[in-house]
Amino acid sequence: MLESGDVTSGAKTGPSPKTLPGRRMAHATVAALATAGVLAGGLALKPAFAQLAPDAPSVETPFGRAPLSFADIIEKVKPSVVSISVVAGGKSDKNAKGLPEGFPDIPEDSPFYEFFKNLPKEFRNAPRQAPTQAQGSGFVITEDGFVVTNNHVVEGATKIQVSFDDQEKMDADLIGTDPRTDIALLKLKSTKKFHSVKFSEKQPRVGDWALAVGNPFGLGGTVTAGIVSAQGRDIGSGPYDFIQIDAAVNKGNSGGPTFNLEGEVIGVNTAIFSPSGGNVGIAFAVPARTAMDVITQLQKSGSVSRGWLGVKIQNVDDDTAAAIGLGEAKGALVSEITPNGPASSSGLKVQDAILQINGDKISDSRDLARKIADYAPDTTVDVKVWRGNKEETVKVRLGKFPGSSEEIAKLEQGKSGEGDATSTALDQLGLTLAPPKSGDEGVAVTEVDPDSDAAEKGIKAGDVILEVGGSAVTGPSDVAEGVKKATDLGRKAVMLYIKSADQRRIVPIQLKKG
Repeated sequence: MLESGDVTSGAKTGPSPKTLPGRRMAHATVAALATAGVLAGGLALKPAFAQLAPDAPSVETPFGRAPLSFADIIEKVKPSVVSISVVAGGKSDKNAKGLPEGFPDIPEDSPFYEFFKNLPKEFRNAPRQAPTQAQGSGFVITEDGFVVTNNHVVEGATKIQVSFDDQEKMDADLIGTDPRTDIALLKLKSTKKFHSVKFSEKQPRVGDWALAVGNPFGLGGTVTAGIVSAQGRDIGSGPYDFIQIDAAVNKGNSGGPTFNLEGEVIGVNTAIFSPSGGNVGIAFAVPARTAMDVITQLQKSGSVSRGWLGVKIQNVDDDTAAAIGLGEAKGALVSEITPNGPASSSGLKVQDAILQINGDKISDSRDLARKIADYAPDTTVDVKVWRGNKEETVKVRLGKFPGSSEEIAKLEQGKSGEGDATSTALDQLGLTLAPPKSGDEGVAVTEVDPDSDAAEKGIKAGDVILEVGGSAVTGPSDVAEGVKKATDLGRKAVMLYIKSADQRRIVPIQLKKG
């Protein structure tokens, strides 16, 4: 059983690979199948065998012709499969407080803090953090060079290089990532036309052939064969289901394609189940349909936008159903409502059992999460709940699913979440602000991004912003408006009038690209 083993992150062959967020299995190995392609055609599918060339070595079966060799299919798809080399880290030489790495953790109110923080570079002898290198797999999906891989393969990358089976190498840009499905999209820096493969629109069946071409342990183009072992696997990585295959997949295979007998991609290999860290015949792939939806959004905007209800939920088991008077164990029980989230002002309550969304029945908590994610943010949905021994309908305007736990934390603290204009503008400054207390002047700084220009210029928590661009400010929204005006004028910096202790000074702050 999956619960008794490990799932280890295996996309990278450099330092210890990271476990995918949300994995519930003991040491989940994320397996990269960059160049690996999994053939999942199907011994029982006549149309798949009908695609075989008339002179291809094959054998007759009760279900049609089956190949004696996968060579023709591999020859067709292998030019589109790539190895991915990633360099990550090694940029920052400062600690969380903005001090050079290697210096003591000096309190910000110490008289030595500013001295060490502004120490000239020639006196900073502490070594920079060494960059790390890792490898994975991927595959080309368009002639102009869009490449699909895993998010965990390129996470934190400062340089990405792609290698083809013919040893040709080229750099690639990161277009966007989706940690929830572990999908990332790259674009090759080239104007040439590339050999590409397409996703299958047909659902593979358990028992169909599966072929993988990848970059295990950095060995380059390696082909393995197996079958589709199972569908709808929950591997503890969000609400989405995965395909299980038994083609050999190892570290370095992450991000590679799973092919069917028609040379179409049925999944993007993401993880393996392994007590030892090596292949034991259980690998998982993101289904083609899920991957296609994500990739379409990444191509358009570089990110994935999902609906968000703003509640924490759990399954309704038999005991819960009996306790709330529900006839059968179904739906999702609301255990907590996120402050300042979409549901907080909708009328949803803790202990509501959500039964339907816009008339679609909800079977369990994962089903609810999937259905909500399918809606666009700002969509108003009818939520049918079981409350007080009867059904009620509540209308909820969905928000945008937060991209990280930090964004949810901001909401819980009463701060603006992603998509809010004020939050976006303040992110450009690298500052977190608090509304002024009654009688106070200006706006207080509560946090400073240590990598921001504001930190470089000595702005710290406790300072007060009196003016932005020459205009007085009385709240965070005024500061955001000043940043917006500077941005609209095409300026790359904004002038702040700062009060620090008993001193006042004018500080020009460079804006981050927002």
